[in-house]
Amino acid sequence: MARPPRFEISQLLDAAVRLAAEHGPSGVTMSAVAQAVGAPSGSLYHRFAGRPALLAEVWLRTVEGFQEGYFAALRSGDGPRAGGRAASRHVVAWSRTHPQEAALLLYGAHEFGRDDWPEEQLRRADEGNMRVRAAVAALAGALGLHGELGLERVSLAVVDLPLSLVRRHLRGGEPLPAHAEELAEQCTDALLTAG
Repeated sequence: MARPPRFEISQLLDAAVRLAAEHGPSGVTMSAVAQAVGAPSGSLYHRFAGRPALLAEVWLRTVEGFQEGYFAALRSGDGPRAGGRAASRHVVAWSRTHPQEAALLLYGAHEFGRDDWPEEQLRRADEGNMRVRAAVAALAGALGLHGELGLERVSLAVVDLPLSLVRRHLRGGEPLPAHAEELAEQCTDALLTAG
């Protein structure tokens, strides 16, 4: 009977998230993650083919966890404007409750070595990006905002605006202010209403 693994993948990825939040993507190495959990380096190579696969999984687990709530928020509420407001609020609220993951996502996938990721992880990343674009386009259509300008307005309202609020505070080393969710939601509503 095979011995159960002493170090779970989630435990290794949690350590990688902490390292990324503290040191950026360059701080996420196989040996640093192993040291952080007290595992031999071989434990990581047994689960990840190499550093590119580790970086891909750290990024994808984080962004997919965020997106799950984001898509649910977009579908919530009474109508498309309410869904847009809820999605904007989700960006800020998720970042508040997941500060290390939010700090990680302030870097882009390319900073996590996307060009070297294995094919399966590239496919997952592309599918996630396509889902976000499709959701934003569907919201724009539901709001009656068409064409390039309409799509830009909705992208600004439910993606760029709440992310800029989060980015400013996290990069400044400050906690998000208590009113951040409300402010993001109000600004999103103003953009969606003006359309």
